[in-house]
Amino acid sequence: MTYDHDLASALPDAIDPVAFEILRARVRQEVEAGTLPSAQFALAYRGQLIAFETFGAASNQALYPIFSATKAITSALSWLSIQTGALDLEAPVGNWIPAFKAGDKALVTVLHLLTHTAGFPNAPFRPTDYFDVERRQARFEQWRLEWPPGSRFVYHPTSSLWALAEILEQIYGRAFAELIKTEIAEPLGLPELFVGCPSPEHDKIVAVSHVGAAPSAKDYAELNLQPPPVSEVTEAAIDNFNTAEIRAVPTPGGGGFMTAATLALFYQGLLGYSGNSSDFAQVPWQAETLLNARTIRTHGLKDPYLGFDVLRGLGIVIAGETDQHLRGFGHGSTPTSFGHGGAGGQIAWADPVSGLSFVYLTNGHDRNPFRQGRRGVSLSSKAVNCLRG
Repeated sequence: MTYDHDLASALPDAIDPVAFEILRARVRQEVEAGTLPSAQFALAYRGQLIAFETFGAASNQALYPIFSATKAITSALSWLSIQTGALDLEAPVGNWIPAFKAGDKALVTVLHLLTHTAGFPNAPFRPTDYFDVERRQARFEQWRLEWPPGSRFVYHPTSSLWALAEILEQIYGRAFAELIKTEIAEPLGLPELFVGCPSPEHDKIVAVSHVGAAPSAKDYAELNLQPPPVSEVTEAAIDNFNTAEIRAVPTPGGGGFMTAATLALFYQGLLGYSGNSSDFAQVPWQAETLLNARTIRTHGLKDPYLGFDVLRGLGIVIAGETDQHLRGFGHGSTPTSFGHGGAGGQIAWADPVSGLSFVYLTNGHDRNPFRQGRRGVSLSSKAVNCLRG
């Protein structure tokens, strides 16, 4: 897959130009108002990038930290191991990581890692520990379960995918960042798809900043909500992505750096599109593998904060029939649409029915999650509306 940076006048007939301009204006809105320092978006359709533009203090060459949108990429690497039979969803994690061989951690399976049901959402792991094998194993040894695996869903910001990356490195016998490059980026023709950014590319990365005021206690009370629990995704943790040290770490749950165009085309690969056609012979994943990855595995589990049904495939979020906006999708999305957002309002999803993928990235992290959420739903809804009919 390749792309041209100047695509504004090349919309296919399936895209409504009026609806597209409405989407484009919405992306531009908060940048022009001074609320966000920059924003970048991309639309891809049936193997082709059809729109790619950057607004504000950045260019189309800028690489954005995509944070938890990285999870779809790491998960997609695991699908390849499942496809070859090297990885079994029901296999205990202890088959690869000694710290999981005994006690209650022996019950944790690969499926638990991919569905945020492993039971250790707050397990500590300093990103730079990744480069020291002994420190990695010591971290895994420290981890303790907060509940029996599989019994609850609580989002694991990074911990479960550190374990998954360890497993994948052992299966392949190669470093994680190299695996992303050779097994995903190169087959899809996406040379700037990075998990852990190489030092020569750091000057392309836009710096992250925090914008807006956080909601007050009164704001939460008016919505009959309590402030969300504190997690490892703090402002200080986000700010660390402005340092060369953290940018270099291939954090499997949040260390991706790329353009919106690259990420939109990655999702085209997950739809089976290679180049200008649907050709599963040219993408790493078989059609059956991708269908299996989109199968919901968390029936009956609820989001612990807002109470809606959790619909998780293998490392990805599924839109579902109802409450799509609560899962990060737009109104009018098809139920099988899937994707994964990221901290600060990053959006990435694809629709296997229409063949559309949409990505929105910004380096301005809004402290108000309600405003950020409304923006995300508005953008995704307008992207859905770009398709005629």
